[in-house]
Amino acid sequence: MRPDHADIRVLGIETSCDETAAAVVESQPGRPPRICSNVVLSQIAEHAAFGGVVPEIAARAHVEGLDGVVEAALADADTRLSDVDAIAVTAGPGLIGGLLVGLMTAKALAAATKKPLIAINHLEGHALSARLMAPVAFPYLMLLVSGGHTQIVLVKGPGSYERWASTIDDALGEAFDKTAKLLGLPYPGGPNVERVAAGGDPGRFNLPRPLKGEARLDFSFSGLKTAVRQAASAIAPLTRQDIADIAASFQLAIVETLEDRVARSLARFRAIFADAAAPVLVVAGGVAANRAIRAALERLCRDHGFGFLAPPAELCTDNAAMIAWAGIERLRAGLLAQEDPMIQAPRSRWPLDMSAAPLIGAGKRGAKA
Repeated sequence: MRPDHADIRVLGIETSCDETAAAVVESQPGRPPRICSNVVLSQIAEHAAFGGVVPEIAARAHVEGLDGVVEAALADADTRLSDVDAIAVTAGPGLIGGLLVGLMTAKALAAATKKPLIAINHLEGHALSARLMAPVAFPYLMLLVSGGHTQIVLVKGPGSYERWASTIDDALGEAFDKTAKLLGLPYPGGPNVERVAAGGDPGRFNLPRPLKGEARLDFSFSGLKTAVRQAASAIAPLTRQDIADIAASFQLAIVETLEDRVARSLARFRAIFADAAAPVLVVAGGVAANRAIRAALERLCRDHGFGFLAPPAELCTDNAAMIAWAGIERLRAGLLAQEDPMIQAPRSRWPLDMSAAPLIGAGKRGAKA
């Protein structure tokens, strides 16, 4: 454990999907954390022609770009590798090829410098990213909405999480991407659905609100995705206005579904932590950059007496600053791995809550992620 009065500076590396990222984050007693650098090399152009991420292309791009990204992060932070206190790297979950590139690079750097290596769960990076921006006290609720995950998690502290809800089928980001592809919108789907929805009529199509009204807290998006396809097929060929109206109706269905699901989680938190003076909902993941979703959840939290915190867009999507910060949190809490991190293997599946039971009706993704 690092004492609270010690300065800590950590290099973070993130290669779990299609962003090659490195960052340096510093923690000093009595001061807010400082992101000294945060370099992200996007692969959107490489994958755009395929309408989604191709694992082999992603892994090759990480190999070609990671060394330069790490050098740029150190240069931007005006820091030498020998000056960092530890190296934190995403070890899972994610695409196994990309994870392998980042993990092996981090191991090589740690071995060469004799610095501690900290293997980070990518989801923990998202879960703790709010504390990089504000002094959020434990426990708090997190809504994680990304391309691979949709979960509500009780964040009790570094390494201590309780999953309250997850998707029983598609993740929300996946539903956005597939809807975009169906409507002929370019990759990445989420931002483009939001863009065209701004000019659409959200009341034109009556799309379902999956699981709305049910006592369980979980999510489901495959039925909504199917309804979008049926609506589009019924009026094909689609005009530009048709596409905008379907996108707006889809986005409204998502917003109202999230409002219902999250409201029930806020009520559960209140019942368990009745003495919490300032409860907080944190929203993280790439879909958290959607402005309509943010605005709706902010209103919901205000109505329920919760604080609302969504990191800036650059910390919602995949980045290495959150990985470096998770490493700092683990150092402060004395949570370095019991086993030698140099033998850590990449993990395509790595749930935050290892004790959570598989979901009824969930496939492999829902049960493990």
